[in-house]
Amino acid sequence: MTDDFPEMPDFDPKLTRKAVRRGLVRTTTNVLAVLLALALAATLGSTLVQERGDREQRMMDVLGTAFKVYNPAYTVTVGDCCETTPVSMSFQVAAAPLRAVGGFWPVGGETYTITQDFFGRVGHLPLGSTANTRLSIALYDLGGTLARKEQVRKVLARLPAGLNTLAVVEFAAPLKQAELKGFLEEKKTCADKVVYERRPSSLPITWGETTWDRGEFVEGKEGCGVGLSNFRSWVRLLREHDEANLRRFDLSLNRLRKAAGDGLAYAYVDQLASVEELRRLIEDPRVRTIRLADATFDLDRP
Repeated sequence: MTDDFPEMPDFDPKLTRKAVRRGLVRTTTNVLAVLLALALAATLGSTLVQERGDREQRMMDVLGTAFKVYNPAYTVTVGDCCETTPVSMSFQVAAAPLRAVGGFWPVGGETYTITQDFFGRVGHLPLGSTANTRLSIALYDLGGTLARKEQVRKVLARLPAGLNTLAVVEFAAPLKQAELKGFLEEKKTCADKVVYERRPSSLPITWGETTWDRGEFVEGKEGCGVGLSNFRSWVRLLREHDEANLRRFDLSLNRLRKAAGDGLAYAYVDQLASVEELRRLIEDPRVRTIRLADATFDLDRP
């Protein structure tokens, strides 16, 4: 009986090595292709998850605005949204200390990055309670140690009447919205920011007319520089799950809701008050004291 099986070829080590290399290359290529596809899917998927709905806009509304409230002694400009990675979203803000209008101070300030992780939690924040400008110190002192009117009069008497100042005007008793409007109209002045909380030894909730630039404005009805409706609109969009992030900004839902609901002005910041105007203001019985934070010359110069 004849054997029908073909003869086995002689073993060739070179051919065998080539075949093994081809197999390894093919397997490696396939594995890398799968891993690359998975990485792309994960990256695109996580990016889409982070950008779902209005998440980007809401991050700017909540975190960008909270950063302004967190730094009432600064002029803050929020940049465009957003820098997105598979694990985070971030945006930049520029912050410069608030100064008296008319001084020749550098503009622009420093640039900082605010980052929110994949789970919506904000990371380390710059400035805040460590930003010890003259204005932040003045706001810290509200409701605390009183700068007596006689002391304020002496300081103002030493300054040129036409000098512009940055000042915090503190009321003896908080004013309601209509009362604040009447006060500002009577004094022919504006409030750059209004303090809606008395919180000695801590930064109080302070709000400017454009602190949230997407909110409701009631131009001319609330008084020059008063933005209570804008403040209330922002507080209404906050939700319970924002509480953890708000606490990073030294805020809480309860405090914000109470301040917005009460609408009581404990003080206001004026960036363009002349020394002459402050001399008249300090005599008003509704004014508890005035705290000077800056003037159009350098207060630190010997």
